[in-house]
Amino acid sequence: MCGTAKELFNTPYGAAPFSKIKSSDFLPLIEREIENTRKEIDRITSNPLPPDFSNTVEALEFSGEYLDRLSSMFFNLNSAETNTEIQQLAREISPLLSAFANDIRLNQVLFRRVEEVYVQRDRLGLTPEQYTLLDKQYKSFARNGAALEEEKKKRLREIDAELSSLSLKFGEHVLAETNKFELHITDSNQLSGLPEGTVEAAKNLAESRNKEGWVFTLDYPSFIPFMTYADHRELRKEMLLASGSKAFHGDDLDNRDTVLSIVRLRCERARLLGYKTHAHYVLEERMAGSPEKVEEFLNEMLEKAKPAALREFEKLQEFAREQDGITPLQKWDGAYYTEKLKQKLFELDDEKLKPYFKLENVIRGAFTVAHKLYGLSFEEIKDVDKYHEEVLTYRVTDTNGRFIALFYADFFPRPGKRNGAWMTSYKPQAVKNGREERPHISIVCNFTRPTKTRPSLLTFNEVTTLFHEFGHALHGMLADTVYPSLSGTSVYWDFVELPSQVLENWCYEKEALELFAKHYETGEDLPMEYIRKIKESSSFMEGMQTLRQLSFGLLDMSWHATDPTAVRDVKKHEDLVFSATNLYPETPQTCMSTAFSHIFQGGYSSGYYSYKWAEVLDADAFELFKEKGIFNKEVAESFKTNILSRGGTENPVILYERFRGQQPNPDALLKRAGLI
Repeated sequence: MCGTAKELFNTPYGAAPFSKIKSSDFLPLIEREIENTRKEIDRITSNPLPPDFSNTVEALEFSGEYLDRLSSMFFNLNSAETNTEIQQLAREISPLLSAFANDIRLNQVLFRRVEEVYVQRDRLGLTPEQYTLLDKQYKSFARNGAALEEEKKKRLREIDAELSSLSLKFGEHVLAETNKFELHITDSNQLSGLPEGTVEAAKNLAESRNKEGWVFTLDYPSFIPFMTYADHRELRKEMLLASGSKAFHGDDLDNRDTVLSIVRLRCERARLLGYKTHAHYVLEERMAGSPEKVEEFLNEMLEKAKPAALREFEKLQEFAREQDGITPLQKWDGAYYTEKLKQKLFELDDEKLKPYFKLENVIRGAFTVAHKLYGLSFEEIKDVDKYHEEVLTYRVTDTNGRFIALFYADFFPRPGKRNGAWMTSYKPQAVKNGREERPHISIVCNFTRPTKTRPSLLTFNEVTTLFHEFGHALHGMLADTVYPSLSGTSVYWDFVELPSQVLENWCYEKEALELFAKHYETGEDLPMEYIRKIKESSSFMEGMQTLRQLSFGLLDMSWHATDPTAVRDVKKHEDLVFSATNLYPETPQTCMSTAFSHIFQGGYSSGYYSYKWAEVLDADAFELFKEKGIFNKEVAESFKTNILSRGGTENPVILYERFRGQQPNPDALLKRAGLI
């Protein structure tokens, strides 16, 4: 054993002690912290004094600090720097934590103490934040089986343990499938159309694997450019089918049975707790409120987007026919001809833009935007432990030099890192015993690596991705609450995407682009005509993009808002759902659900709609910035005070209206998307 958790976290800034903890240390450390937290809970339940807000609600809120921090470390490693040992440990640690969470939620004595405080809540003179904490705590018991009879509690424990294991298994299969596939090219003619930087990266990858020629993978910086630019249609097809069929091969990595088990167990759990479906359970604690409201929202958006999507698709098919006699247009043709049509209509090529988006410049640009809006400064530091040498670490301060946050950034794909981009936290912000604890926030992405001859140059889509995750990070960094469970991004799931999506808007504004979009060789600013074309093309194919997002939201709801026990065939179920949104011919070899990590491994089950929901909020919010000026101090301060700093301390509807002075107007999104 490597010491107690408290000793291990005696580091600069109290940062995560990656170098002090071997993988094999996590299980005994977490087991020990479970026992320490159990003792904290026992002290609350055995307190002879009558329960009150301080000795019960606050005591429970601040229990398990080091258990939470160790768990955050471990599961972040399992996403960003995993290996077979960590994956095996996750299979042991997840059920342990799940069982312990149930020990707390199903503790009758603890529930009764919280309930005693809860029934007096209107007489206690609580602040809005205290009131929210008490309400959230009471519901965490009531909504998770505290009032169930013992037999049902036992079944609930079994379900939670099984779901925990199945979710891990799902993610391991998707990662293994991603890592398993490679497209190995030895004929240079098959590289036709591919950008020079993509070819060089593929050459470097082949060399690292001791192979001749070029290697392409399903990692986004390899897959996306290949699908967008490769002239070789059969190879595009091979890549698309490999990506679309992850965990759908009828072998040991197949996720179909796992998907069915997860959705059935989630439904059983919801019914055990008195809810009609998993979605009814989840959405009770969301802005949307109910599956009916979500489905109404998605179908209303679908009705408005579909005519535009059909027009766009017909235009794309016609273009592909004229260009190359392609008919019918297939899924592996979509990105390729969309890019060619965009180049024709706007004379805008992502490859022409990339030299202006050197990663280091874009990072500095995001920091400058944060400084202009919120007065934050970022200083790279070297005295903080990292889990990988490529991770960058920053000390974040405000205009008075006050320490605001520790910030980690991890930008490039690796074999032990799952695809995609996400923000996470190693330590929440809180005020404990009168002392303020500042947050430790991280963003993880998978961007194009630098090569021997050029730095990491981002596509415009990667630029918006970086700003998106940085928006989440600002939500975490600028937290100003008392309680950790209400801090930063601990908000309703359909509100959490507002800070991330709203920040993407700055990527389209001349005033912001001028801060960082400079040619990596010449230093010249991004030409004005390119800025104009970026703006003009921002709603290009927006109908088709909207339809795609809505299809994912509808698939999520189809699994979680109805009884899934009758579903026997994952693919048939999915095809039925997608029939309303499909534009391309069906591909029987592919299946979305078996690799839909957002809803089967991440936290988005019954919540994928929230991306579109939050787009309504972000379009409406940015209208105010555009009206007053995108760096207007007054609007920025209001957004920081009412949205970013408040976390989950009050209902998001109240917070949003306090910022905006009105309810969100959906027309702002439809107008921005060119759908009205």
